[in-house]
Amino acid sequence: MPTTRSMANGAVTGIDRIGDIAGKVWHALNSKGSITLTQLSKEVDAPRDLVMQAVGWLAREGKLSVEEKGRTRKVTLT
Repeated sequence: MPTTRSMANGAVTGIDRIGDIAGKVWHALNSKGSITLTQLSKEVDAPRDLVMQAVGWLAREGKLSVEEKGRTRKVTLT
């Protein structure tokens, strides 16, 4: 399966979907500031696994940080 922006028939790939969710995550954090991962999933209105993949993508690019306190994780744009 291609990992480029879209397949020949116009179908969206998994990477495209994660990229779209990453954009929504960035915008949510930009408007809300630091929020928990649970709040972020609700704010973005996407499946939690895709939100977590998007958070990982953005963290890898150095665009956000994750702070852990006990069982709570908050994410913030850097």
